[in-house]
Amino acid sequence: MSKKQKVIVKISVGLNIALIALVAWGYMRINFVKQQILVTEVQTNLVELEGLISNQVAHNWSEPNLVTVELGDVLNGIWHGITSGGQLGTLSNHDKNILSKLYNKLSQFPHDELYKFADLTSEDKENYEELQKKLREVGLGLNIAVSGDLFITQIAELVEKIEVPLQ
Repeated sequence: MSKKQKVIVKISVGLNIALIALVAWGYMRINFVKQQILVTEVQTNLVELEGLISNQVAHNWSEPNLVTVELGDVLNGIWHGITSGGQLGTLSNHDKNILSKLYNKLSQFPHDELYKFADLTSEDKENYEELQKKLREVGLGLNIAVSGDLFITQIAELVEKIEVPLQ
């Protein structure tokens, strides 16, 4: 092999290694984005929802709109997770199906819409209190250690526990 061919092979190997590293880095970034969206937009909001329901129960539902606004944030986060995960190609069909089921089940609860607060009946408050218990049962509550690795499993458990239609 001539000196010129050796240089070309070395450059080719170097460029291939750089390309592989670039692809791996991009893949890790996309997965990181997916995880961050699910954690910040869904998991954290579900934990906050559980805490707000608990707070409202303790204060005799003095500000029920705090709960309905937070549920709206949860629903928006789920939708954002489904759409961005689908567009990035990082959300499996199984995970997308579970998140879609959760979205549909949580949509049954009264939640705020743009420029309109939801009014809660005593039955709605009881349903929210049941939701709060179910969130704690699956490990999504204040003062409970949460894990991003178990999140989809927790969501699957929650989907099974929420009855359709609401009582």
